Amino acid sequence: MVRDNTDRHRFELERDGYLAFANYERRGSDLVIRHVEAAIPLRGTGAAGELMRGVAEIARSEGLTITPLCGYARAWIRRHKEYSDLLD
Repeated sequence: MVRDNTDRHRFELERDGYLAFANYERRGSDLVIRHVEAAIPLRGTGAAGELMRGVAEIARSEGLTITPLCGYARAWIRRHKEYSDLLD
């Protein structure tokens, strides 16, 4: 489950005691994803993809668009066409 840590301006996914997170900035109705990172033990497990799916679902439910400045976030959205309508 992805949670919005508003104090740290990031979405977080915890798995097995480790975090994957996406730093963001809200600009009106736009969600700017600046950086996505997964703890080393989570890399290659799909955690970052699960995180991005959660971020996309949150954006959709709040009527937001996404500007992916992070290369990973940009590539993830390009690979998942079902979320292409969220791109700003």
